[in-house]
Amino acid sequence: MSEDEGRALMPHMRLDELLAELQVRLNAVLATRDRVHALLEAVVSVGSDLDLETVLRRIVETATRLVDASYGALGVVGQDETLIQFIPVGLSEEEIARIEHWPHGLGLLGLLIKDARPLRLGRISDHPESYGFPPGHPPMGTFLGVPIRVRDEIFGNLYLTEKRGGGEFDEEDESIVIALATAAGVAVENARLYEETRRRETWLKASSEVTTSLLSGADPQAVLVTVATRAREMTGADLVKILLPDPAKQRLTVHYADGERAGEVRDLTFDLEETTAGRVFTSGEPLAGGELLDSSSGLEELGFGPELLMPLGAGQAVRGVLGLTKRTGRLPFSTADVRMLEAFAGQAAIALELAEARKDAERLGLLEDRDRIAKDLHDIVIQRLFATAMTLMSTVKLVDHPEASGRLRHAIDELDETIRQIRSTIFALQGPVEGAGPTLRTQIVDLVESARGHLGFMPGLKMEGQIDNRIPADVADQLLAVVREALSNIVRHAKARKAEVAVEVAGGRLSLTVQDDGVGLPSTGRRNSGLRNMEQRALNLGGSFEITSPDGGGTCLHWSVPL
Repeated sequence: MSEDEGRALMPHMRLDELLAELQVRLNAVLATRDRVHALLEAVVSVGSDLDLETVLRRIVETATRLVDASYGALGVVGQDETLIQFIPVGLSEEEIARIEHWPHGLGLLGLLIKDARPLRLGRISDHPESYGFPPGHPPMGTFLGVPIRVRDEIFGNLYLTEKRGGGEFDEEDESIVIALATAAGVAVENARLYEETRRRETWLKASSEVTTSLLSGADPQAVLVTVATRAREMTGADLVKILLPDPAKQRLTVHYADGERAGEVRDLTFDLEETTAGRVFTSGEPLAGGELLDSSSGLEELGFGPELLMPLGAGQAVRGVLGLTKRTGRLPFSTADVRMLEAFAGQAAIALELAEARKDAERLGLLEDRDRIAKDLHDIVIQRLFATAMTLMSTVKLVDHPEASGRLRHAIDELDETIRQIRSTIFALQGPVEGAGPTLRTQIVDLVESARGHLGFMPGLKMEGQIDNRIPADVADQLLAVVREALSNIVRHAKARKAEVAVEVAGGRLSLTVQDDGVGLPSTGRRNSGLRNMEQRALNLGGSFEITSPDGGGTCLHWSVPL
């Protein structure tokens, strides 16, 4: 090649190099343009939803796609600088199932929590803070971590690993993820504000509903169910339960449950002294945690994690505990959730107090009416009947005809019996009102009526005196047991066609008489175990027991104890 030809070729080679370099730069500009467009689309996509958990998952998915990472995760940081939620992307269900536990925020992840700055590594294991992976976790090499801030507070961290193609994350990848994290912080804040607004609206509606229901006369137990349902809606819980104390206040029992696996937690019990639910009930202070507060509750096996326990009431007026639980892996209940639910539960407790005060006022009005009626019966009706009986008794002496005299005496006896019945009615009116539990009179009537089906006839029943007011609870229990045993003996042994039960409180004693027209006592005179039990009950209370065979046949049982 001649010298002239060489000189002509040199400009062509230089031009080719310049064109190739220009092409490379042009491709880089196009690639940068495409990544910028992708970043803008990602920012719009991340901010297009207002559900917080949906926003968080979308942030991770978008970040892995932007930097071409195989795996990504978002760790939400709690108040104690540990991870309270971990959202993975890129792992199959089988791979997730093989991992023994999610990271808690130790090692390299803990470094990002303590020192909230972007971190880019070519190999995770080479870093001195590397803590390793939990058993079952797939191996990972390259790493890029970027913090997400919400109003200058660290909300969590984005973790990206294993860049596809075997390369490492570069500065451009880091810049893109930092830009995405900035947009993510805005999206998280928007989602939080939306949830708080929605929660407040639900709270106002629920508070109005509960207060209106209680003050309009609704059953408090039904209103508690409404409180539980609305609380679950307000907090987004997966399961809600109402725990109420037993009469002795030794344990709490789940009386109502709603949500996932609700049927499997009903009737669970919690000891007042040894469980967190019991401590919430006795202290009146709410408790919340990122995992179950009562490990012995059995909820962990059902897949539940974050829990919130809220007392229903305050101080000495705590009526029960409202328990809210979320599925494992979901965000724990926030401080805003606790404050809102505390206000809601407090308002519901006040409404319950007002409803009970209204019922007490109604009960007091009923007692006053009953007392007035009893007083009128005693002061007017009985006095007139007594005066009439006295007049008839004085008239008997003036009547010579035996039949007329007998009729007058019979009328006097009827008046005496009417006076006794009215007095018994007066005592009944002065007893407990309906709604305070069955009275002793009611329980005796129920026992006598329940024997009708076995006897084939209705036993007679007579009650006199202040049965509901004068008989202590322990004596009442013994009396009911004796009535039950006496009627059972008549059913099994007497072959009677008629029976009478009489209960009387007079002269500081309680007397029970049960008489029938059956076959009478056995010729051996031996007492069965039931009769011995009745006698022992009387002796234990300092009383007496007697059973005889009247002249007309049958059996007469007399049981008496002092009051």
